[in-house]
Amino acid sequence: MKLHELAPAEGSTKKHYRVGRGAGSGNGKTAGKGHKGQNARSGGGVRPGFEGGQMPLYRRLPKRGFNNYNFATRYAIVNLTDLCGKFEDGAVVDTEAMVNVGLVNNVLDGVKVLGDGEMTKNLTVKAAAFSKSAIAKIEAAGGKAEVM
Repeated sequence: MKLHELAPAEGSTKKHYRVGRGAGSGNGKTAGKGHKGQNARSGGGVRPGFEGGQMPLYRRLPKRGFNNYNFATRYAIVNLTDLCGKFEDGAVVDTEAMVNVGLVNNVLDGVKVLGDGEMTKNLTVKAAAFSKSAIAKIEAAGGKAEVM
């Protein structure tokens, strides 16, 4: 394949529609904006949620209850399948090792190991949290799950 042979997939691109280019184009004069009014103006239109001055829905509804979002513990997630693919048998796997091999980009509040997939290697895994199935599979394969 050569550079001049490259082409986008059939139907993936559409021709840019040029407005305000004369009556023959079918979209001349008012350029598809109709006659006058707020939406015909430059920068016209209203912001999302605006209801013409009526008290908008997002302000009519009460704020209720507690939201734990700002205080919740957020873990970087790693599955057992990922660990088996990246580490040798008998290795000690901690957060730093996972970052070095590219399993974790942002550690957040720690790493949580989930039990998705099969554990085929004997690994000592050190993480902030484990699911019950992950602990069971790691220990069944002869490894250790240590909470840091």
